[in-house]
Amino acid sequence: MKNLLRLAVLLFTTATFAQAGHVMQGVGAVNMSMGGASTAQPIDISGALQWNPAAISVFDSKIINFDLGMFFSSPELSSSLPADMMWPGSPAVSGTTKDDRGISPMPALAMVWGKPDSKHTFGVSAFGISGFGVTFPQETNLPIDANGNPNPSWDPTNSNPINYPQNLGGFGLIESDYMLMQVGFTWAYQLTDKLSYGIEYTVNYAALELAPNPISSPSMTLGYPTSDKASALGFGAQFGLFYDSGNGIKLGASYKTTQTFGDLEFKNTYVDGSAAPDSNFNMDYPAILSFGIGYSNDKIDLALDYRFVDYENTNGFSERGWTETGSVKGFGWKNINILSAGIQYKGIDKLPLRFGYTYSSNPIDKELAFFSTPATAVIENAYQFGFGYEFNDNFTLNGVYHHGASGGKTEGPMLNPMLASSTNPYGAVPGTNVSYEMSTDLIMIGLSYTFSKK
Repeated sequence: MKNLLRLAVLLFTTATFAQAGHVMQGVGAVNMSMGGASTAQPIDISGALQWNPAAISVFDSKIINFDLGMFFSSPELSSSLPADMMWPGSPAVSGTTKDDRGISPMPALAMVWGKPDSKHTFGVSAFGISGFGVTFPQETNLPIDANGNPNPSWDPTNSNPINYPQNLGGFGLIESDYMLMQVGFTWAYQLTDKLSYGIEYTVNYAALELAPNPISSPSMTLGYPTSDKASALGFGAQFGLFYDSGNGIKLGASYKTTQTFGDLEFKNTYVDGSAAPDSNFNMDYPAILSFGIGYSNDKIDLALDYRFVDYENTNGFSERGWTETGSVKGFGWKNINILSAGIQYKGIDKLPLRFGYTYSSNPIDKELAFFSTPATAVIENAYQFGFGYEFNDNFTLNGVYHHGASGGKTEGPMLNPMLASSTNPYGAVPGTNVSYEMSTDLIMIGLSYTFSKK
């Protein structure tokens, strides 16, 4: 059992990157290719287990899915300072830093047990449902050299001040790595031939690492420390209803409760290698309300989902601003709306084709953009194309390609806790700007196996 737990943590605690705030838009190749829409259109077991536990009642066999994707994101972080800010007569400074994190794996595992003559259906799943991560290297084009002398080769038009070393007023290397793995245990019951309800109990594991760690109070001489990777367990549930009219129209609704976590307990180290005080941070996963409608005939399956994500009542996201000691209280994110749409074309024998689109509103206020610099994974528009190939009645291969874009920059002023006041509550630095944008790409392959009926 210990070896199995170690394998699960190794496989599923790799970095994943969210598309809507820090919420993954879908799970598995089939659900991703449908834009994440599955609340009322359970095309595969992974999408049903993730978005509506009642919808697994449509499966009357034992089915297992395993998906593995390779995810690439390209965040860019920019900032600027006005003239005369660094010293009297200093020029305006601006620059952009590109992320160099590279490719990250994205796994998903699901299994459902159903029987044609039973009203009960059971499922279990292990999904990476949330994550963000960036690696913005420290700026090397600096106004002074290692000895503190003016740097004659400094180019202020290509120098990113937010990535200056902390002794020059920047953050240096900005790096974050957050993931959330969720294991779900699901039961669905068919009340009538058309109506089902479902319940899912969820156990979560989250891990977060930050460099520097703004959740910790800074030292007046050494700045903010760097944290180790802290982890926490969380628990929650999901409830759903699914209605199939029998004439092609399907309806669904689900509510995933807030996933409540214990504190992340950080061990911190200053840039000079000395120990910094430990710090704690509580970050839950927001409640999500989903509604869906679907339609099916012999040639097509249509799916449309609407989701409401409640960040404003979630620990770690509802809080905003600075503490009295200069640490960050929380991200200060707004609630968001997500629209997912997908179509599956079944007109080619054994080769269904799928197209999906996902829209998400931006949770980040302009005045608080500075606080979300380590969590830039906000995608406004995402497009997917997928396919399946049915080798036989038991075995199906699925694939998807995804591309997402942030739809423009998220930007706002730089903030400094030393400038916070009743008229400037977040400490906005006049004339400064910080912004970020990104695009994402994913290639995922999935295998689905339906066990033969005895």
